[in-house]
Amino acid sequence: MRALITGVSGFAGSHLAEFLLKQGNFDVWGTTRSGAGAASHLAEVVTFRAVDLTEPEAVRQLLQECQPERIYHLAAQAFVPISWDDPWPTLENNIRSELNLLQSLVELKGEARILCVTSMEVYGKTHTDDLPINEQTPLNPDSPYGISKVAQDMLAGQYFRNYGLCAVTARPFNHIGPRQNNRFVAPAFAQQIAEIERGMRPPILEVGNLDAQRDFSDVRDVVRAYYLLLEQGRPGEAYNIGRGRAHSVRRLLDLLLSYSSIEIEIQTDPSRLRPSDVPISYADISKIHQATGWEPQISFADSLRDVLEDWRLRVCVATV
Repeated sequence: MRALITGVSGFAGSHLAEFLLKQGNFDVWGTTRSGAGAASHLAEVVTFRAVDLTEPEAVRQLLQECQPERIYHLAAQAFVPISWDDPWPTLENNIRSELNLLQSLVELKGEARILCVTSMEVYGKTHTDDLPINEQTPLNPDSPYGISKVAQDMLAGQYFRNYGLCAVTARPFNHIGPRQNNRFVAPAFAQQIAEIERGMRPPILEVGNLDAQRDFSDVRDVVRAYYLLLEQGRPGEAYNIGRGRAHSVRRLLDLLLSYSSIEIEIQTDPSRLRPSDVPISYADISKIHQATGWEPQISFADSLRDVLEDWRLRVCVATV
């Protein structure tokens, strides 16, 4: 079975490619902007195509060449703070890319099943009375990134209703794991700890808001959920993916620090604070569990241990 992963060179995309290859029955293709990135170790077993997904004809040609039976649409501008600095590139990239894929499938009369990955950011600010967040919770985005993901979410539903496309929507909550970009909270802390351990910086760790509470899942659990949703999820439906409970950023930091023997001072960096920050969010994952049997398997502590080991290795390689 041929699977196309948009954004295969990214964090989740590279883990999804590994997962599909382990199933033994997938011919995996993937799109990149430039280079194999986090999936470079898969260069001999994944067919890479450098494609600008915001260009309609480029997407059409890609689908004609690849002829996928499964499409996992992960490619996106995924860092919320960037969307505040310059909103339009996030809106254009995230909305136009998915629109081009959906429209090309219609025009080519493609029969591929497509998973459209949005985000828990579609829910925006929530209150304790709203928790846990289920798929019926009103969409109330409070960032340009969140707005782009609502548009993606609605496009998937519209193309199912209007054209009968087999489009399933995934709404992942925060996920962590090896190979994640250091713009995100867990790898940002892990990199600093690894560099402190190697004597590359003073024992001071810079942080943002430690009180925010998030639903953190391991990326390896998340990509397994993507696979199961595309095989067993109901077209036209959206599904939350998460652990089903919240951990504070402070708890995340404390666990990472517990894996190091170095005494490290904590210092707040105002530049790491967001214009809008949701105090607490976590998912109701009963819908995906009922549809596929999925539930997270990797513990929060093990995920963080793997994140730190990943950065220790990166820092070690960089200093050799």
